[in-house]
Amino acid sequence: MGYAFLNVFFFVFHTAWTLFNITGWAFRRTRRLHLATMLLTAGSWFVLGIWYGLGYCACTDWHWQVRAKMGLHDESRSYIHFLLLKITGINFDRGLVEGATLAFFVLSFALSIVLNVRDAQRRKRSAAAATG
Repeated sequence: MGYAFLNVFFFVFHTAWTLFNITGWAFRRTRRLHLATMLLTAGSWFVLGIWYGLGYCACTDWHWQVRAKMGLHDESRSYIHFLLLKITGINFDRGLVEGATLAFFVLSFALSIVLNVRDAQRRKRSAAAATG
């Protein structure tokens, strides 16, 4: 029963994390948190990826371990490929999915950085105007 709960937990948590990584930059109130989640994701993919393979995701690894304990052995290397397969039933080209995932990541990260810098400059100007 514990593994079944963890399996559902990882589906919900990891999917929510992924959706937030794609959209969190769009809302001023979530931009700082979004930048943090993007940095954590980049750290997993590119820093831990030095030892575990580029694109390594700790969350995916833990989810795969849970599913293996349940006797479920998934062929997808990427969580996004796995999720698309589970949701649509379509086995999309893995290279295409990984390329699109990276493109969405880079775009979302760039937007997050630009908008966080802009917001910080606005806060600074606003504070200066209030004191000056």
